[in-house]
Amino acid sequence: MYSDRASTAVRQVVTDVLVLVWVYAWVRAGMWVHGLVMRLAVPGQKLDSAGTGIADNLAEVSGKIDGVPIVGGELAGMFGDASGAARSLAGAGQQQQEVVADLATAITVALLVFPLGLVLLVWLPLRVRYARRAAAAVALRGSPGGRDLLALRALTNRPLRRLVRIDPDVARSWRDGDESTVDALAALELRSLGLLPAERVERSPVSRTVG
Repeated sequence: MYSDRASTAVRQVVTDVLVLVWVYAWVRAGMWVHGLVMRLAVPGQKLDSAGTGIADNLAEVSGKIDGVPIVGGELAGMFGDASGAARSLAGAGQQQQEVVADLATAITVALLVFPLGLVLLVWLPLRVRYARRAAAAVALRGSPGGRDLLALRALTNRPLRRLVRIDPDVARSWRDGDESTVDALAALELRSLGLLPAERVERSPVSRTVG
């Protein structure tokens, strides 16, 4: 996950921490915005509560007067109708709360799409790519024939201006199996990933700390 070189490892750790802080800050901002929008649902909550309370009371009264002779049935019907109207009012309050909840969710998602998208689509793939490449290089560094493969990767991937610093005819020297050239190419490939040659790993303070 991290480089053998102290300066590079520190930079990677700082970057990772900053990304975590970035994600945390935007999630907290999204929660704050969601809560702020949800305040618009307070009138709907009050309407729902009041309508439900009135409807229950009217329904209770309707049940009690239903047995009154002559006018009981008619009065009970009136109170029942009023109870139904109150429940419709409560339903309107519930719908208003649902609309506000959907709006709060949509605004929160819209707010988080870009900052979290940067993390998921830019930082995370780069981080995973580095980890995979570094893991492969570390495995090659510790294998018997790994040095040759690292040298080949350097010939393939590293800039020409860096290759000619090793040897003006670096490809020929590599084909001839020149030890110093192969070592230099392998070290160049490892260095591009912030890694040290195998013989220097044990002397690295970063490696000793991790170990």
